[in-house]
Amino acid sequence: MDDPPDSSGTQPAAPQREQFTLDDVFGVFEDRSDSARPLTASDVMDAVDCSRRTAHNKLGELVEQGRLETRKVGARSRVWWVPMPRSTAEPEPEPTAQRDPAVDVEIADAELLGSGELLQERREALRAAYDYVRENPETTKTEFLTEVFPENSAGYKTADQWWEMIEPALADLPNVDVELERDHFWHFVKG
Repeated sequence: MDDPPDSSGTQPAAPQREQFTLDDVFGVFEDRSDSARPLTASDVMDAVDCSRRTAHNKLGELVEQGRLETRKVGARSRVWWVPMPRSTAEPEPEPTAQRDPAVDVEIADAELLGSGELLQERREALRAAYDYVRENPETTKTEFLTEVFPENSAGYKTADQWWEMIEPALADLPNVDVELERDHFWHFVKG
């Protein structure tokens, strides 16, 4: 049914349909409390008060721009979400200090009990203790037992047994010094 003419005799202007920008629609994704939950066209329609056609058109444009991704989730349903950035770069390796070949020779020659795999584990435990004192130049026995032993037990059931094996071999390695007067502090001395 047409609106009656106003007093001037002209038809009133049709109400202007509100325009929705892509940013209005994308804002629905940015403003939600659960940013991991994908949204439906109905979610967008409710949030910006637009028609289903408008919601689908704007969502399609955002997908074309790469700002959203979409997929079907049933015979007639579809969801949209903001894609997470994908890193194409390889993760940076942890910086490692340059190893001194003389230390590797000393560790290989250290008098440690055992043979085969067990001896290799004990050499690796000695290397771990050496690396720890190098990275923590003033270290106590307690720190070795709490920081190094748990990951490098080398077949020992107790930290005290482990320390009896590690302590003399560690004291013989280059650049390591133990200060007996002050609570047995171990020092890494740059050579």
